[in-house]
Amino acid sequence: MLCIVDLFESISLEGLSQNILAQVLEVETTPWVQSTIPAVDRTDKLPLGLAQERLWFLSQLEPDSPFYTVAIALHLHGSLNAAILDQSLQALLQRHEVLRTSFEWCEGRPIQVIHSSLSPGLEINLVQKDSETDLQALILQEAQQPFDLSQPPLLRGTLLEVSEQEHLFLLTFHHIIADGWSIGVFIQELAALYEACSQGRSSPLPELPIQFLDFAAWQRQWLQTEHFKTQLNYWLQQLSGNLPALQLKFDRDRPAIQTYAGRKHPIAFSQEIAQSLKVLSRTAGTTLFMTLLAAFYALLYSNTPQNDILIGSPIAGRNQPQTTGLIGFFINTLVLRADLSGNPSFLDLLARVRTVALGGYAHQDIPFEKLVEALRPQRSLSYNPLFQVMFIFQNTAIPTVELPGLTFCPQEVDGGTSKFDLKLSLWEAAEGLAGSLEYKTDLFNSATIAKMVEQLEQLLVQVTTQPTIKLDELAAQLTRGDHPPPDGNRSIANQQKLKFAKRKVISAI
Repeated sequence: MLCIVDLFESISLEGLSQNILAQVLEVETTPWVQSTIPAVDRTDKLPLGLAQERLWFLSQLEPDSPFYTVAIALHLHGSLNAAILDQSLQALLQRHEVLRTSFEWCEGRPIQVIHSSLSPGLEINLVQKDSETDLQALILQEAQQPFDLSQPPLLRGTLLEVSEQEHLFLLTFHHIIADGWSIGVFIQELAALYEACSQGRSSPLPELPIQFLDFAAWQRQWLQTEHFKTQLNYWLQQLSGNLPALQLKFDRDRPAIQTYAGRKHPIAFSQEIAQSLKVLSRTAGTTLFMTLLAAFYALLYSNTPQNDILIGSPIAGRNQPQTTGLIGFFINTLVLRADLSGNPSFLDLLARVRTVALGGYAHQDIPFEKLVEALRPQRSLSYNPLFQVMFIFQNTAIPTVELPGLTFCPQEVDGGTSKFDLKLSLWEAAEGLAGSLEYKTDLFNSATIAKMVEQLEQLLVQVTTQPTIKLDELAAQLTRGDHPPPDGNRSIANQQKLKFAKRKVISAI
């Protein structure tokens, strides 16, 4: 079976074509998992997806928790018809079963309950903005309002009228029904339905091949295959032995019970830094994701005495073609463990990270929940098991959707929570690299995080100008605050003046 590792090992078109031919010749003798997901009977008790099941149990432990509420904001510029927006939303609820799903306990296990329709459906609260309206406070209030998983729909809408030609549409989901990819699908389909409804046309969207429930049932059947056992054995080997909790330099002692209170610090790196990182990636035979991940490892190494570091990284979990256009909670989490011992150079670290990342991609189907179940890590109420920091890279942000007379523009939302000590999120933008560093306010002061972002920028400039630098020397430079010599217009001072006109982000966890 041709996999992602083969794409990196076949560095020429000829080599890749030979690899593909060899795989084709062996296809009849190579066992493989069924790739077509069948529709399941809706009359039986309907299972949750494995990731959904974890969130359901967490919701039972903390029923009023907002930690798995996903908030997005759409700036609507132009002439908006609120009635047509509502009509489009109701059509979207009918299209995707998961948006009409609630969750109940039945005969010793949680089940999905899919409602044929919802009455009154998704209500949109209309708020008139005046000089007294605190926009961020309104967003925070909406993002921190919990959901009752037994009461659909598990999403809310608030429409804020800023002016006649400008509205802010706040949408909040419980993560159990939607991941970051889903939100992109949601926005694109909402815009398409709005355009069709406004012109009196029927839906232009093709019929969905399956629903999320079908994937959930198929995923549970996959757990019985040899492919599952093979992938699980890989992870048990990768994560064997002691799994140390990451001990960063905190401003305060870690509380006995984590509160998840958090904040985001915005990030904006120049186009010149982004291009230099791409050049380094091509030279080293890595992707931009791998290079940025290696930089994050180096940053953490500079702020902790440890050289065995585990980072969580989400992956879309949509390997089957039928799942690409669905809304649902498909996302999986990879635990990427890097060995930074021996004072390697950054290029050496890149090679190690490349191996770790490719191995993770090739074994990405193991649900994180099953991995935790198999490893049985030491549990603590004060920090997350397996890893305490996360890295997210999106090579494309959710795009702005242009309709005749109306623009849908996704905007960043800070929900005031953080499930991890640190979560570095980056994505490519026309201006360079954008993102945020999310952090737990129980552990860090804002000034510490701001300095850490400065260190990351300094680190990126340093490794692109001197990729053979040793990690200990790099850590010492970051601690001292040394800046590398300016290269053309690439001084840190100039880069820090960069202001992005727009920052777009959709959460993936």
